Amino acid sequence: MWEALDQAKQSPPKPSNYRVGALLVDGDTGEVMVRGYTLELEGNTHAEQCCLMKAAQAHDLPEERVGEVLPPNTVLYTTMEPCSMRLSGNLPCVDRIIRTKDANGKPLVKKVYLGVKEPEKFVGENKGRAKLEEHGIECIHIPGLEKEILEVATAGHEK
Repeated sequence: MWEALDQAKQSPPKPSNYRVGALLVDGDTGEVMVRGYTLELEGNTHAEQCCLMKAAQAHDLPEERVGEVLPPNTVLYTTMEPCSMRLSGNLPCVDRIIRTKDANGKPLVKKVYLGVKEPEKFVGENKGRAKLEEHGIECIHIPGLEKEILEVATAGHEK
């Protein structure tokens, strides 16, 4: 989670988004495959979205086919609960994670480790965790960094 927080610190502070960091990790070896942060890539990109896009781009694939190149026990670390709704009209990160499946239609992302629940500032209650769990993706809160994560996430917001 510390590495994901380091990624979040690279995101530019803005009043209209949270600074979030994420990592895609091979759950069997512990190898960090891809790192990402909010607004890293062009467009109004979220950290989890950037990880999936970068993994796909590394293999010249569109993001929706990233499941073809991820290991079967992929885990995601993210400083904040993945979004279930986007005001920008972009596909929510939860839906991006859910569609990342193997050839048998089973989720490749088996677990999502998260640092904090998304605050209700922009879209109200985020139902991302519940939706992931409905699709067989285990969500695990990693306690202990909430204060640091929220300080980084809300930099650039009015106090």
